[in-house]
Amino acid sequence: MKAKITAFINELITYDYILFGGAFVLFILFIILGIALRQKTFLAIFFILLSFVILFGAPTIGYVKMHEFLFKNSLELTSEKKLTFTKAVVINATITNDSKRYFKNCTITAKAHKMSKNKLKTFLYSFKPFQKMSILLQDIEVGQTREFKMFLEPFTYSKNYHISLGAKCK
Repeated sequence: MKAKITAFINELITYDYILFGGAFVLFILFIILGIALRQKTFLAIFFILLSFVILFGAPTIGYVKMHEFLFKNSLELTSEKKLTFTKAVVINATITNDSKRYFKNCTITAKAHKMSKNKLKTFLYSFKPFQKMSILLQDIEVGQTREFKMFLEPFTYSKNYHISLGAKCK
């Protein structure tokens, strides 16, 4: 756990520090405002609750949305084929750097999910993939499209499945 926290802190960019600092300043401001308005109980409670929502919500939601905007990319699954003589699935896809920033590296993850005729079951299966594989692509320029190939192995599932791709770039 300590290693994950250290890795997260090491990967923060300047915008993250501004976001976290701004959320903390707003938290302190609304706490002080709640204390100052202690004679008006409803307003005091409202500002104190708002301050805690800002303390926990703004950094979490802001971090996710900001990184979606700053490191925007698009993945396209070109083809997938289950091999007959080997227990594997070959995935061909492309990634495009749609942001205005250079990507030092992108971790691309392919996940295989079960499929069902029941839409609710299929939705629930998407949270628990039965097969997962990741690769790392480096040095993707702004606007560049790069093709890549992945192998999901050992792939022993014989029923209906769905492959989904995701990318986390920095």
